[in-house]
Amino acid sequence: MTSPSAHTWEFTDDRGHLARAGGTPVRIVAYIQAGAGLHDLGVTPVGIFGSFHDGERPDRAKSGGLPLDDVAYLGAGAGLGLDDVLAVRPDLVVALTYGGGQVYGIEPDTAKHLEEHAPLVVFDVGQGRGLAAVRERFADLGRSLGAGEDARAGEELAHAEAALRQAAQQAAAVRVLALSPGGPDSVHLARPAKWPDLSALTALGVAAVEPPEGPGANWHTGSWQDAAALAPDVVLRDHRANAAAPAAYGSDPAWGSVTERAVVLPWNPEIPPSAAAHAEFYRSLTAVLTEVQAEARRGVSG
Repeated sequence: MTSPSAHTWEFTDDRGHLARAGGTPVRIVAYIQAGAGLHDLGVTPVGIFGSFHDGERPDRAKSGGLPLDDVAYLGAGAGLGLDDVLAVRPDLVVALTYGGGQVYGIEPDTAKHLEEHAPLVVFDVGQGRGLAAVRERFADLGRSLGAGEDARAGEELAHAEAALRQAAQQAAAVRVLALSPGGPDSVHLARPAKWPDLSALTALGVAAVEPPEGPGANWHTGSWQDAAALAPDVVLRDHRANAAAPAAYGSDPAWGSVTERAVVLPWNPEIPPSAAAHAEFYRSLTAVLTEVQAEARRGVSG
């Protein structure tokens, strides 16, 4: 971890707010997704917090490579108080917003008073934000803190992007649907353009399935029959703790028809904002696209 310096540290976040400290911050508290990204950059936070979807323990699906035994989990949503954050003596808090500047995962009143005690940096990961842009903003913060990912991480990401682009070209007819299980009677179908990681897949040529139009901004909430009707070949299934467990919907015939046709891959909609995490995401999908395309060829030749 970087050592404090005598110079004034400054960083302008995605709200346009200038955060300032008397030296380079070293005791960082972060939203769990942000903390996972910072860890990949070489900056391990002293504490992390969850969102209103999270519980009393950190969600392993969102924590990336964070050493959870060594990082304090401070709470989530309404269970996260100002005193909980200040107890670990942060000299920087890193949070996210999905637009409008509202801090995600913290009660508005808590966020307001928190900024009176410690610098707060907020990154926008909402609609219209590209995955590369989010990643670069975190890299900017890492550099300001005197840290950064190993150069090999960038090289591996470039290789992973190229491999996925090639696999997508060869599997142009393979339909990829991202969803979050809601329960026995409902499922949330992701709108690809509204998610930075799914938008990145589309840009690389992946045939991401678009759900029906409707009122949901990020999701179309419907039935498992709606999911089956889209006839996906690959399903990216939300495996965060707040998504319904397979036991809740596994016996649904429509979901059964999906799994008979499609390969199901775990998906974390809150992927850590780092080259290492993004490369791993691309590699996992590349392997599946290659497998599905090979199986289709075997079926034709057979």
